[in-house]
Amino acid sequence: MKSELLMPAGSLEKMKTAILYGADAVYCGTPDLSLRTKARLTLEQLVEGIEFAHSRNKKVYLTLNLFSHNKDIGKLNTMIDTIKKAKPDGVIIADPGVFQLVKERAPELELHISTQANVCSYLTVDYWKKQGAKLVVLAREVSFGELTEIREKCPDIKLEAFIHGAMCMTYSGRCLLSNYLAERGANQGNCAQSCRWNYKIHLKLKDGTIKELNLTDENKDLFEFLLEEDFRPGEFMPIEESHRGSYILNAKDLCLMPKLDDYLKLGIDSLKVEGRNKTAYYAAIVTRSYRMAIDDWNQDPQNWDHKNYMQELYTLQNRGFSLAFHDDRLTHHAHNYDSTKSVSHYEYAGFIRDWEKDDIIFEIKNRIESGDLIELISPLLKDPIRLRLQEFKDSNTGEVTTCVSAGQNKAIRINKNLFESIDQTKIQEFLPALTVARKVKKITLNPQRLEEDKASFLSEINQTKCCNSGESSKSGESCAKPAQVETKKCCNSGKSCSSGESSKSGESCAKPAQVETKKPKMGVDACCGRGCNGCLIFWHDSKFKKQRELIKTKKLGEILSKSQSKSESEEVK
Repeated sequence: MKSELLMPAGSLEKMKTAILYGADAVYCGTPDLSLRTKARLTLEQLVEGIEFAHSRNKKVYLTLNLFSHNKDIGKLNTMIDTIKKAKPDGVIIADPGVFQLVKERAPELELHISTQANVCSYLTVDYWKKQGAKLVVLAREVSFGELTEIREKCPDIKLEAFIHGAMCMTYSGRCLLSNYLAERGANQGNCAQSCRWNYKIHLKLKDGTIKELNLTDENKDLFEFLLEEDFRPGEFMPIEESHRGSYILNAKDLCLMPKLDDYLKLGIDSLKVEGRNKTAYYAAIVTRSYRMAIDDWNQDPQNWDHKNYMQELYTLQNRGFSLAFHDDRLTHHAHNYDSTKSVSHYEYAGFIRDWEKDDIIFEIKNRIESGDLIELISPLLKDPIRLRLQEFKDSNTGEVTTCVSAGQNKAIRINKNLFESIDQTKIQEFLPALTVARKVKKITLNPQRLEEDKASFLSEINQTKCCNSGESSKSGESCAKPAQVETKKCCNSGKSCSSGESSKSGESCAKPAQVETKKPKMGVDACCGRGCNGCLIFWHDSKFKKQRELIKTKKLGEILSKSQSKSESEEVK
């Protein structure tokens, strides 16, 4: 049996995009059915999406993976009735009580066990099999060695494993950090990204005093380690460490493409990608890359090479890639220590909304200027279709401009005659609706970090040759020394060098352009009063006391409307 490629679907557009680019199945939900408070699928859209998938012999799984409180139980019967109307191919559940209720009220539904259930052993897999589960999503912390043993001991139940996406400082996705720091339920889809805030590390003497002292092998046992977050000066949070090391914040993104052949050989039933809140471009590129990789391996496993597909994945915004728990424990390669930002040389340009006679209606997602090189990523062709436009015709008004920005469904017309090298009779087949496009960024922040991330990932893949010297570390262990990325000398002119000017020595300048970055506002003026995005001011400033009381009456994770926020704020004043 071939492994299933399973993609996230945070909206109807993303669901259709993933299927168009080759997903075998998608998983999704609505705020009323799952932990997905940011899901943008209505019941009607959900039904439409399932019909779209089924017409193409693809599957759709719905999430009902809440951990039920007493207040939720009264709604569950209604939720189950809604699920039955949608007619999905399976339901993803974490709570044993919810599992039992769905099993009793909807015995026709196939039940899958969510990664939130923390399944890490063959014993637990066997338990869920005996309860009637058809598939178990294994915890992200399960290593490939453990996965192999689970497969051997549990051959008659489907197994699903994560292969790509963000890695959180959680246990199987059950994050408490966002709840603690920002009162935003990560497991309800409202993560405040607290693990990627700006923290300082402090040392505390075990007698209780905090001092800035140098840590040495001789005195390290005298200290404890603490974190201080920028917006909480003076609040120190301890870092706990076990024999396996510290699980520090700001993990890189999971990418198991270099090890994908191992999973295919093992016969893992479903290969899962994280990213329900990512863009349609993310859905398209990740699906396309893994689709090609899986198909190529099935055709010729002996000559399969992961490097053929990594270049495409690097066109996505990412925090650097890591194998995470594949080899049992995290290494220094799994974390970013200098930056919390996702970076790439490319950005999402837009997508084909529709065709009108001989014109493509292309919706803009990021600003495009005259002369920019656009790459349209066909779902059917191996190579992108490149197009350079000098002017842009508004799809509604017909106005012609030399640049166009995103906003309010802004779209331009592109006549098919511009694609001179492509068979005109097949152009619409190659570029159907929902085809995505990208463009090279004018300026990439931290361009050196992109190369460092790649070097680090390569070192992680080649565990025994991670030093610059190429020498293996002792006893075959991973070398702790990160790969050194060669940098060029910068010119001494003092000018911004993003243009690729040569330095005085004739070498290309590696100094990035000095870009003015926005700094966070402080105080009440920085808060809109809606309780969104983990806003620290909203949740702690006395001015918003009444709004906080109001939001407690709403569904977990729901933010205030603009009108509610404004009226309450005025009342407080």
